[in-house]
Amino acid sequence: MKTNNRKHTIKKLAGFLGGLAILPVLAACGPETTTTTTQTSPAPEATPTITPAPGETPADQTTPTTPTTGATDSIVNVAAGDPSFSTLNELIATAGLTDTLEGEGPYTVFAPTNEAFAGLSESTRQELLQPENRETLRRILQYHVVPGEVTSDQLQSGEVATAEGNPVNVQVDAAANEVRVNDATVTQPDIQASNGVIHGIDSVILPPNLNL
Repeated sequence: MKTNNRKHTIKKLAGFLGGLAILPVLAACGPETTTTTTQTSPAPEATPTITPAPGETPADQTTPTTPTTGATDSIVNVAAGDPSFSTLNELIATAGLTDTLEGEGPYTVFAPTNEAFAGLSESTRQELLQPENRETLRRILQYHVVPGEVTSDQLQSGEVATAEGNPVNVQVDAAANEVRVNDATVTQPDIQASNGVIHGIDSVILPPNLNL
């Protein structure tokens, strides 16, 4: 009886060990498991923030520079943009000198202000606007124009040739800080234009031997 029991126990143990032996084989024959690797994109680098120093303008907020008017506009345009020279600008157009004073130049213009032209009688001003007196008007205006650019610090006492042909007499009084052209006084010096310079004067100067 004991012998039979021992045989039975040995048989069960052998069956159990046999089952363990085939487990690796079954595992190897099972379906393959695919491992998926997910690539994670690196986080974008943070853009550094630059805080400007007090009073400093950030580079992307730079205020554009506005060009100076006198640096880009001709004598005619500068005079047209200044209300004190509106009468002069009108007479330049009437005399047909606009193209000349918009040209390359350079020119120095002793420019009478509106108040200077108001010093002429009303009848004289009206006569100068008449077509038959256009040549006289041209002579008067050309007498206020000096070829070349001469700023106030370059003016010297003496006669200066004009576009009209007759010279003007310039008197420089450094002590009084005053410049006179014939009987007119420079009141607005060094108004810069792209083709020369304007010096505003307080009266109209007339070429010699001109009858109005």
